Amino acid sequence: MAPFLLWKSLTLHHRDKMEKQDYKYMNGVDSPADLKRLSLDELPAYCGEVRRFIIESVARAPGHLASSLGAVELSVAIHYVFDTPNDKIVWDVGHQAYAHKIVTGRRDAFSTLRKSGGIAGFPRPGESPYDPFIGGHSSTSISAALGFSTANRLAGRSEHVVAVIGDGAMTGGLAFEGLNNAGASKSDLLVVLNDNRISIDRNTGGLADYLVGITTSERYNRFKMKVWNMFPPGSSVHNALKKTSNALKHGLLQQSNLFESFGFRYFGPVDGHDVVGLVKVLRDLKRIGGPKLLHTVTMKGKGYTPAELDQPTWHAPGPFDPRTGRRAKGGGEARWQDVFGETLVELARADGRIVGITPAMPTGSSLNLMMEAMPARAFDVGIAEGHAVTFAAGLAAAGMVPFCTVYSSFLQRAYDNVIHDVAIERLGVVLCVDRGGLVGEDGTTHQGVFDIAALLPVPGMVISSPMDEEDMRSLMYTASRAGLPFVIRYPRGNAPGRGRWRGREFAETEIGRGRCLRGGGGGGVAVLSFGPVGNFAAEAVERAAGQGVGAAHYDLRFAKPLDGELLHEVGRGFGRVITVEDGAVSGGVGGAVSEFFAAHGYSPRVEHLGVPDRFIPHGTPAELYRMCGFDTEGILAAILKK
Repeated sequence: MAPFLLWKSLTLHHRDKMEKQDYKYMNGVDSPADLKRLSLDELPAYCGEVRRFIIESVARAPGHLASSLGAVELSVAIHYVFDTPNDKIVWDVGHQAYAHKIVTGRRDAFSTLRKSGGIAGFPRPGESPYDPFIGGHSSTSISAALGFSTANRLAGRSEHVVAVIGDGAMTGGLAFEGLNNAGASKSDLLVVLNDNRISIDRNTGGLADYLVGITTSERYNRFKMKVWNMFPPGSSVHNALKKTSNALKHGLLQQSNLFESFGFRYFGPVDGHDVVGLVKVLRDLKRIGGPKLLHTVTMKGKGYTPAELDQPTWHAPGPFDPRTGRRAKGGGEARWQDVFGETLVELARADGRIVGITPAMPTGSSLNLMMEAMPARAFDVGIAEGHAVTFAAGLAAAGMVPFCTVYSSFLQRAYDNVIHDVAIERLGVVLCVDRGGLVGEDGTTHQGVFDIAALLPVPGMVISSPMDEEDMRSLMYTASRAGLPFVIRYPRGNAPGRGRWRGREFAETEIGRGRCLRGGGGGGVAVLSFGPVGNFAAEAVERAAGQGVGAAHYDLRFAKPLDGELLHEVGRGFGRVITVEDGAVSGGVGGAVSEFFAAHGYSPRVEHLGVPDRFIPHGTPAELYRMCGFDTEGILAAILKK
């Protein structure tokens, strides 16, 4: 069944319940055509209902809250003015787009948001004709929108194309590449910069300061309001002022306009929460050809006080009570990211060469702990993974020990930097690959399943993954002393909570050395696991023993270099081998193990468990592990197989 029909069938029975809610306008809007039947004066009330619906829905079906609350009026105004889906709206950082999904017929599916078989948390072309382009990773919208605009020109079509970029995505290099090309091409394209001055955490860098300078210039804004209020829209003076507005900005701000220098006509800043004003501005811009940029100023979390006061926490808050703002408490286990963050602070206190780097994820990676403890040695470089890696390489070349923490799926954008700037010169950069493996509800665009296969062929890389918190600390300590390109890979979520790890004395781990966790009879089955999925394997081996089937269990610890002594032992002693990894099977650790066996004349029957050769959708991690066949039950079934 097609994804659109699947979630429609899953959620149809929710329709009657939703229509009983006290929504005067929203329940009558199932498409942009319905939205256009509302008067301009009714739009603020409609936006208020959409905002309340998002709060109530995300409280029950957790997702990205604050970003979409800040983009409600913008979403409504765009669909009110433009003829979607014929006109194309390309969303950057798709967690702004919940109001867009509601306007475009997916309101009744919000109970399935980010659930297996339900609607995705990001725009997906397979889900709706109103999603022309996938929106998961940031900074892509301008380049994609330029593609649509160019295709329109070549095909003789007159459809409009709008790119909506925000949540810090303008700090990404690809956004500037798109601006540069689009401005030079003179394409008919509207870029809407949703400037809420924050991505997940507070925006940093020169661009953020520049935008604040534009939006807070009292001289420019005071003068602009006085002049524009003197002359009604449509008057000759008003139209003349439009043509000279950028010259006024240049003189009053005493700086050139960055976007004008790229060849865009700049309009703004305007209030991104004034839906009526936005409609009027967008109608005007719709009649202007060429590349244009509308700068809107919004508040992330708008309309919900807890989210306004603590925007990073309410970016994706998990379940909460919408009336009180009380969030559900998590378990007592430490998260993997917190093991990283706390351990890094300890290491940095003992070694003044250690610095921390993150591309716009200080809270998500727990680098915020080091930023609070020693702010001069911890750096948030914005949404710029390639820059983060090369910045780390420069620090390493100058004698520092950089720990660069990057989400696995985002590290894909820095692959060239890893090879060219780190690996070739064997620089001592420690890449802490967070969210390695199946991340769950964020879905296809965020599953961190390709990093192992991508990095294994790179000469000189050390690729490691811990099974528990103590392993994590030891690997970080080892990496800080190794002076080599060193990857430490760990998943999202809670660590296993095995034993006391805080404050334990550091111990070095021999690079390339695995360990036998449970012996087994020769000629039987050996399970070789890499990383935290070894905990599933340990449980499966234990359960198999309870059923009278003996199996050995080895923790590889290192995907590169592999432990040759361990693999010789397994190759000589076992007729069956099962490899387990939370990553792509194609090109992964299991394949490297099989290559080793073949190169040394061993011929056990090898079965590789991991992520199959397809893109994995959203669902809970437990559902996805089961789907891919390497949860405890899947490993047990492989052990018991004859």
